[in-house]
Formats: sequence, C-alpha cells, structure tokens
Amino acid sequence: KKVWMLLAVLFGALVALCLFLVCYVNSDTLVLLRAFVQRDVHDEQHDKFVAFQCRYLLAYLLAVAADWMQGPYVYALYGSYGFSHAEIAIFFIAGFGSSLVMGPIVGSIADKYGRKKSAVAYCVLYSINCLLKYSTNFKVLVFGRLFSGTATSLLFSVFESWMVFEHRKNGFPEEALSHTFALATLGNGFVAIIAGVAASLLADSWGLGLGYYAPFACATAILAVDAVIIATTWTENYGSGVSTGGVNLVGTLQAAVVDIVSDRRVWMLGLLQSLFEGCMYTFVFMWTPALLGSDSACDGALSLGLVFAGYMVCIMIGSQIFSYVRGAFKGVNIEKLAIFNVLAAVAAMAGATIAILYRGSCYENQTLLLSSFMLFEVCCGVYFPSMGTLKAKYLPEKTRATLMNFFRCGLNIELVIILTQVGKLSFGMVFTLCLLDMLACSVFQVVFHYTNVNSPLPLLPDNTPTSPPVENEVGAV
Repeated sequence: KKVWMLLAVLFGALVALCLFLVCYVNSDTLVLLRAFVQRDVHDEQHDKFVAFQCRYLLAYLLAVAADWMQGPYVYALYGSYGFSHAEIAIFFIAGFGSSLVMGPIVGSIADKYGRKKSAVAYCVLYSINCLLKYSTNFKVLVFGRLFSGTATSLLFSVFESWMVFEHRKNGFPEEALSHTFALATLGNGFVAIIAGVAASLLADSWGLGLGYYAPFACATAILAVDAVIIATTWTENYGSGVSTGGVNLVGTLQAAVVDIVSDRRVWMLGLLQSLFEGCMYTFVFMWTPALLGSDSACDGALSLGLVFAGYMVCIMIGSQIFSYVRGAFKGVNIEKLAIFNVLAAVAAMAGATIAILYRGSCYENQTLLLSSFMLFEVCCGVYFPSMGTLKAKYLPEKTRATLMNFFRCGLNIELVIILTQVGKLSFGMVFTLCLLDMLACSVFQVVFHYTNVNSPLPLLPDNTPTSPPVENEVGAV
C-alpha cells in the first residue's frame, strides 16, 4: 500500500509538471511561430498551417490510438486462448519478421503509388489483424500477425512522409516542422493514456461480453473512422512528386540503397534509429518483469497501470522539453540536442542496470529502478521529435518512406534475436546489453554531429524549401 501511494504521488507530480510545461512552452512556441510566419507571409498562411497541422494530427493520433487500444491486451488475449509463452513468442516473432521483410517493400509502394493510399491501407491491414484475433486457431492468429507487422511498417513511415512532403509543398517554415513533431509526440502520450484506460474498461465490463477481444473490436471501429478521414481530407503525394505507377518497384529499392551507400548522413541516421529504438523496444518488453522480479510475492506490489500512465506522461514531458529548448536556445541545433538526450538515456540505462544487478529482491533498489525507467521515457519523448526533424532534414523525398522502413530492418532483427533468446538471459544481462546499445548510440550521435559540423554536405536537392507549387484537381504535384 505504501508503494502504491508513493506511485500515486509521483504520478500526480508528473502530471502537474507536464501540464505546466504544456501551458508554458506552447504559449511561447505559438507566439514565436506566429511572429516567424508573419515576417514573410500574411496571417492567412498561419491559419492554413494550423489547419494543416490539425488535419495531420487528427489522422495520425487516431491511427496510434487504435494501436494503443489493442496493444496492452495482445499478450493477455493470446493467454486467454490457452497458448503457452513459447507459442505467444512465435506470434510476436511473426509480427516483427513480417515488418522486417515487408517494410522496405511497402515503403517503396508508398513512394511510388502514394502516401495517402498507403495510410488508408494501414487502416485496412490493421483492421484485418484485429478481426482475425477473434479466432482461436493458431495458424489464423499467426496469419493475422503478418498483417500487423506490415501495417506497423506503414504507420511509422507513410504518415510522417506525407506530412513532411505537404509541409514543404505548401511553403511552410522549415522551423515549424519541429513544432509539428513535438505536438505529435505530446498527443501520442495523451492518446496512449486515454486508450489504455478505455481498453481496460472495455475488457473488464463494457465489452458486451467480448472480454479481452473488446479493445480489438473498438480499435477496428477507430480505424474505419480514420480511413474515412484520410480519404476525404488528405491530398495525395508521392516520393517523386507525381504518380509513377508504371515504374518497377525494384528501381525505388535500388535508389534507396544508393542513397544509403552514397550519403553518410543517411546510413548514420538509420544506425542511430536502430540503436535507440532497439533499446527502447527491448525496454517495452522487459520493464514489467524487471520491476516485479522473479518473486511471485511482488506481483501485487505495484500498480502497473499507474506506472504505464506515468511513462506516457514522461514522454509528454520530454516532447515539451524539446519544444522549450528549441524555442529558448536558438543556438542549439537538433544534432547537438540529440547528443545530450542520448547521454541522459545512457545514464538512465546505467541506473536501471545497477539497480537490477545489485538487488536481492524486487523490493530492493526499486526507487532507483523506477526513476531510471521514468528518465528513459523522458528521453524517448525528446528523441521522437528530434529524430523526426533530422529525417525531414536529411532524407531525400523520393525515397523517404522506403528509407524509413529500411531503418527499421536493424531494429526488427534485434528484436527477433532478443525474443528468441530472452528466456536464456537474466534481467541484468538484458539491461546490460541495453546499456551497451545506448553507449554505442551516444558515440555515433557525437560522430554524426561533428562530421556534419566540420565537413557538412549540402542539403539534398529535393529537401530544399521551395514556394508551394500549383496543385491539379487530384492533389498530385
């Protein structure tokens, strides 16, 4: 009970801090943004930009809401069907393996045939995955995970690619991209909390007798609404600016490989993403057993729902720290900010590793362990808008979605290896590997910054801001 009360107090303090940052940071950010826009264009351009942000964020946040809605109950649903831990691991491996194989392919399809169509395809594929979860057949569920992995690749590439292209097509300020990424991260944390609470209520009592499947049914409805919104409010855009449906997809894959090999910024960004997100997703799988330990007496010692909500608030705090630093310290570029953030993540992983290695039971070093986990989530909140801004700056438009899915290949390989070996590794060993992962990420982040400062390469031609071109009737440029 004492631990639960301390968690409640900590959660309340985090919420208060987050609300303060949201009110303080965004009031300054909006004033600065309006002043910047008014310097070059009329007020109507600012209004157009706000409308564009709302159109993107509504569709994106509904997409992630569907993901958060069903995420906490995937394992529980499989367990309720009577599958063993080993069989459930196969489901997850199938999902990550599908994302590994299909990611570059669907990214290439998005660049060639349209990001709007691909965003709608995400809604359709994820809906199929949710519907198939009603079955208790092992093969059907594995088949559904293949759809899930493919849809995840679309979620983390086409939405961002569409937004960056439309931002530049309309001639909005480059500095405003960071603001959109920060709002997306802030909204993601808020949506995760709301979706988690709603999913719990649906699974426990409001699910019309569907039990653990109720959140998946609700996610399907959310995806249907999102598909309609995207289809009716978004314009289409392509990697090359115009539809090239007759071009072989192999050509796009080859072009992406050439971009990776020929530009050090591209492959280093991919490496940085794989290292940071590999550690992050390992943390996602391991934080619950790491807090509870192997002692069954500790199972009820923590309110895991409250801890998860605290993590989401920490991500929101991180997004507001990013916005504040970008607005208050004009001399700090994204590359330098990313260095400090990764170093903080190293400190968080070091604290977690020490807490786990030098404890005798789950009650020992609990404060240090939970504080380290919270700090790491704040770093994740800074990371997402930082990496989004860097990718918008350095990735070529014509292969953006393809490259973003190539970047996820290393992440998926790492996760498949961990999932197949996690039963053989202690908690201390897993978090030691995460610490080494973040140390490597910090080294490459420093190298990325100083190589660009000392011998910068020019901006890629199709990433140079231009005045908005004329649109034809179907929205293709």
